[in-house]
Amino acid sequence: MRVTPPIRFRLASVVLAAGLCIAALAAGSPAAAQTTGPAQASPAAPAAPAVAGEPWLTRQWNALKNLAGAGPERVVVPAGSPGAAKPGAPPPGVTVSKPLAREIIEWDEYVARFDAVDVVEMRARISGYLTDVHFKDGQHVRKGDPLFTIDPRPFERALDQAKAELAQARTKVENSSKDVERGRPLLDRKILSEKVFDDRENLKRDAEAAVKVADAKVKTAELDLSFTRIAAPISGRISRAIIGPGNWVSAGGSSNATLLTSIVTQDPIHIYFDVSENNLIKYKRLRQQGTSGSGAEVGGAVQIALPDETSFPHTGKLDFSDNRLDPGTGTLRARALVDNKDGLFSPGMFARLRIAGSARNMRLLLPDEAIGTDQINKFVYVVTEDGTASRKAVTLGPLHEGLRVVRAGLTADDWVVIRGIQRARPGQKVTPKREPLQLSAAPAEADAVKKQ
Repeated sequence: MRVTPPIRFRLASVVLAAGLCIAALAAGSPAAAQTTGPAQASPAAPAAPAVAGEPWLTRQWNALKNLAGAGPERVVVPAGSPGAAKPGAPPPGVTVSKPLAREIIEWDEYVARFDAVDVVEMRARISGYLTDVHFKDGQHVRKGDPLFTIDPRPFERALDQAKAELAQARTKVENSSKDVERGRPLLDRKILSEKVFDDRENLKRDAEAAVKVADAKVKTAELDLSFTRIAAPISGRISRAIIGPGNWVSAGGSSNATLLTSIVTQDPIHIYFDVSENNLIKYKRLRQQGTSGSGAEVGGAVQIALPDETSFPHTGKLDFSDNRLDPGTGTLRARALVDNKDGLFSPGMFARLRIAGSARNMRLLLPDEAIGTDQINKFVYVVTEDGTASRKAVTLGPLHEGLRVVRAGLTADDWVVIRGIQRARPGQKVTPKREPLQLSAAPAEADAVKKQ
């Protein structure tokens, strides 16, 4: 018959108890007591006093209860174990400094992308075979420079035909005009009927209209012939020639038209970035307070840094902000105009852009290594005059010259642990080493500490 686990555990407990009792009886029998000398007695605890006439099994049971009731004070920790106290050890050493107080402007930084002011995709206005390419791939071109030539011969023949038709129409006008002039005296003498004279005048008007049609055909043919020579519509840098001589070029502005190349302007250049809704509100508040040059004001200054630059050496002017926020991202598209006379920037290139996010205020600065973090808070350790470390929650801002801006939580007189923060604990003593904090002590590469 199968025994359920609880019954099996009970049987095992009974067997174990019986075995312990048998072992205790064997160890405590008179024979065993005679073979046990004083040298074999355990020094761990004094023996319980024996009561005259008390059964041996009862004495053993009382001794077992005394051992089970031993408190933590009976646990002996070896002197060399990790848990043993080290009396006389000095408090851990840390380096402390007072935060720097500086009057600064807090900057808001964004990821931005350069884009050309003008972009032109070159497509032919007439269809034909390409005969010449007049530029080198990637070169700078000026407005009006020749770029492509389409075989002009069919369009020259069309122009000659249109001119011939114009001459033919003008001849008809001359003949009809003479017929009208000859018929006028005949009409006065009633030799020519009025209907015949009206027909001659109508033929003259038809001939004159035909001249206008032929003249329009000539101008159209001249325009088509001019379209065989494709010139640069703007100045800028040209892309590669997508097709070469001998290829058929399809005309038109639709997607089926053949793309020849593209031209982008280089100087000046636009840079686009997206402003969050909270920052936009902040910029508008700054403008209401009379702070000029904020991120919400067209004409405000922006500073730009390329990916390999640690400072922001390039400047631009905010020249556009969109009229509504993107409902999908909750951001507002903004744009600045940047000079690019040396051609350093290219359309599509990414950069870091910052704009003033506050008025000039007094702020405290600390190195990033002095700031600790837990799941939700940023904090620092402050050491009092008696060497006791305490924890203070802080509100952080952006970097300024390699140091982190502390917006709230500290005073200028606090001694903050800047090195050895891992050895400090709230309420414990430390051995502070006081050092002044300098801006030069901040990392030279601001990006190396920008981990917040």
